[in-house]
Amino acid sequence: MGAETVALIGLSGAGKTSLLRTVAGLERPRAGRVALGEELWFDAARGVHVAPERRKTGYLPQDYGLFPHLTVAANVRFAAKVDRPDLLERVGVAHLASARPGQLSGGERQRVALARALAREPRVLLLDEPFGALDAITRLQVRNELDLLLAELELPSLLVTHSFDDASALAHRVGVIDHGRLVQLTTASELLRAPANALVAGLTGANVLAAVAVPGSGGSTIRLDGGGELRSAGHAEGPVQVAVYPWELELEDPRFSPVTDTVRSVRHEQGHLVIHLSRFAVQASPSDGAPLADGQTVGLRAAPADVRVLADTRSAT
Repeated sequence: MGAETVALIGLSGAGKTSLLRTVAGLERPRAGRVALGEELWFDAARGVHVAPERRKTGYLPQDYGLFPHLTVAANVRFAAKVDRPDLLERVGVAHLASARPGQLSGGERQRVALARALAREPRVLLLDEPFGALDAITRLQVRNELDLLLAELELPSLLVTHSFDDASALAHRVGVIDHGRLVQLTTASELLRAPANALVAGLTGANVLAAVAVPGSGGSTIRLDGGGELRSAGHAEGPVQVAVYPWELELEDPRFSPVTDTVRSVRHEQGHLVIHLSRFAVQASPSDGAPLADGQTVGLRAAPADVRVLADTRSAT
């Protein structure tokens, strides 16, 4: 994996945390193999299972796992066996060395837990939902700090998260896990361009709708369940699912649009206007949505190249 950061996203229960714990040696699966370079840590077929304490991993659990009765300095000392004021300084918590976890904010606890993970001088860093307990402002700040730190450390890192935004901000590649199976692993931009299935499209923020495709000249007509049509540049026929991202949809006069929908809510989000409709979400500039009101009917259009036709997997289990 080199010094890259790989992020794994998936629904709750998909197996993301179990995978991290398997790499760390905290879980022992029935089958499979775990190795770091030439160093074999687990091989079910050969009966190999290296104990967690012998694996050079730095593991940051979702709940941070700090000892509440120990100070910040002592929490890090527990992993390092010696005082490491340099690590506290590196993650920006040196001034909190004598504090206990209960006195810290969520962002401060996360930084202490990261210092403790690094105190083991790991060869790989494992991060389990590192921003899950943080508010929106702290989340962005800590995410930016972690991005800089990962680049500085040059450690191979494996991150699991529910958030595609976090994954795409931090990782060189992003994988999607479904029921313990890796569905797709590629760059964030490639996941957006060509999601492997409806699950990948949904996790990366797309509108996913059931439809029937009718092939035609230069592409397909996509007849949406619930009414309306889109055009796709791809050739398809029969029941399908289609994905189109909120920023690829444009609002237009419903009188002249083959697709209409009803406004449910309009809100500002990170400099954009997010318009939730009955079936779609649309990301627009603030000026585009200024006159919109709840209950209003709007028309929608998307370029055929942006309407991705996916296999219909609704009946799959």
